[in-house]
Amino acid sequence: MAETMISMHHLAKRFGKQVVLSDINFDVQKGEIVGLMGPSGAGKSTVIKAILGMIAVDRGKATVFDTQMPNRELLARIGYMAQTDALYDTLTARENLVFYGKMKGLDKTVLTHDVEHVAMVVDLLSDLDKRVINFSGGMQRRLSLAIALLGTSDLLILDEPTVGIDPALRQKIWRELHQIRDAGRSILITTHVMDEAELVDQVALLMAGKVMAFNPPEILKAQYQVDSIESVFLKAEGVQL
Repeated sequence: MAETMISMHHLAKRFGKQVVLSDINFDVQKGEIVGLMGPSGAGKSTVIKAILGMIAVDRGKATVFDTQMPNRELLARIGYMAQTDALYDTLTARENLVFYGKMKGLDKTVLTHDVEHVAMVVDLLSDLDKRVINFSGGMQRRLSLAIALLGTSDLLILDEPTVGIDPALRQKIWRELHQIRDAGRSILITTHVMDEAELVDQVALLMAGKVMAFNPPEILKAQYQVDSIESVFLKAEGVQL
C-alpha cells in the first residue's frame, strides 16, 4: 500500500468576503509528482500555505507525514520553495546554499557536493561566488529552487519554480525532478504552465476554490476527449473547443 505524504480533507479558506478555497481534497503519495495546476490567482499558493501550517484554514484538515503542520521536527524532511524568494542578498549564492544546507543538517562533505550539484541543475555554477544582490529576478528564483533541492528531503513542495526560466533549462530541471521521483521521494509542484502537466504523475486542476479533476494526465485527456491538459482545463471551465 502506498504511503501518503500529504493529505487534504475539505480545506476551506476565505480572506474577508473572498472565498479562496472552498473544498480541497487530494493526496500526494510516496514516489509521485503531483502538479497543482490553475490560472494565476486560483489559490495554488494558499493550498501550499495551508498544508505547511503557514495559515489557519476555516474548515478541514491538512497533514504532512500524517502530522498536522507546522511541526519543526518535520521541516528537515521537506524541501520548500515559496513564490517569494527568501535570500540573503549581501551573501554570495554559495554562502546562501551553505547556510540553508546547514539549517537542513547536512554534513559538510555532503553539503559541498550538493551545492555543486544543485547549482549545476539550475545553471548557476559560474555564478556561485557572486553576491545575490547583483542577481536578476530569474537568477534569484533559480537559487531558491537550488536551495529547495539541497539534500534528500522526503518531500519537495515547489511553488511556481519554473516561472521565467527558459525552455532548455526547464527541461533540465524536470529531468532532475523525475530522478528525485524515481528515487522514491515525492513532489508537489504548482504551475500555470499547462504543458508541464504532461510531466507529472497526477494533475490536480484547481478552479473556483475547488479541485475540479484529479487524475494522471492521460486519463484526464481521455475523460475530456482532448489531446492536451490545456484543453482539459478549458473544457472543465465550460469553454467550447
